[in-house]
Amino acid sequence: MRILLTTTSLQDTPGPHHELLEQTGFEIVRERGPLPEARMLELAGDFDAFLCGDDAITRKVLEKSLPRLKMISKYGIGLDKVDVEAATELNIPVTFCPGVNHTTVAEHTFALLLAACRRLIEEVNHVHSGNWKRITGHELHGKTIGIVGLGRIGREVATRARAFGMKVIGFGNHWDDEFAAAHGIQRAATLDDLFREADIISLNTKLTPQTRHMVDARRLTLAKPGLFLINCARGELIDTQALIEALHSGAIAAYAADVMDVEPPPADHPLLSAPRVIITPHIGSRTHENVARQATMAVQNMIHVLAGRPALAQANEISKP
Repeated sequence: MRILLTTTSLQDTPGPHHELLEQTGFEIVRERGPLPEARMLELAGDFDAFLCGDDAITRKVLEKSLPRLKMISKYGIGLDKVDVEAATELNIPVTFCPGVNHTTVAEHTFALLLAACRRLIEEVNHVHSGNWKRITGHELHGKTIGIVGLGRIGREVATRARAFGMKVIGFGNHWDDEFAAAHGIQRAATLDDLFREADIISLNTKLTPQTRHMVDARRLTLAKPGLFLINCARGELIDTQALIEALHSGAIAAYAADVMDVEPPPADHPLLSAPRVIITPHIGSRTHENVARQATMAVQNMIHVLAGRPALAQANEISKP
């Protein structure tokens, strides 16, 4: 078996997943993802499986990968870069890793939120440059946080917000009434209502055709002055140009994100030079603890499917030959 491994955190972070992968005896070809479609097309056709991150696995890539490709093991939970519909039509199983990274991503959400509200990056840079400049920030206690998407990660964000003494409102298609009642979470009737009520908004929903650019110019005008916007989901949830205009006008206080609409971004990406922006390089799930969990599950999914056994978690149903 020949495997294309692209996810960098799996490669770079030591743990039991390395031994598990070595024990398979498979030939592992390593690339540094996320890979664009052009590079995936160059590689397609010579592998039995992809052990991938956020590489562009399009219909063209899948078609060129046949007849050899037997499965795709997605490291993580986001499947927006994989054409799952095409994979299903072509009878290619797509596995993924739900339920492993919610703690880590929720913690990173609060790292970004605290950094933005207390302007920690600016303060650290001042001190490092020899300036003892003190900026007045904001506390979280008593603020209203609106959480878009109350799945595993959103629920973890909510429990942490309550521990900080925050009021929590949420919006999403899937609603856990029991959890919301237990944690005092109010449900916003619409996304517009959430934008009107929240002092802080955390995006924790997946990217779909319906959620792409859900944060647009119109919704940003609905927000309270001084909104803090946190994004640990996908960069494409936001209309970047509308966001940049809101930052320059002062309509929102800060934007802190772990994702961008282009990853890695070009050096001249306008968001990188916009005011009051904190960007981390998609590291929300990148802790030693979580990489071990997530990578082990991704490798196990691959081993199971290639051996003809059910995956631990599979995103599609395929017809048996």
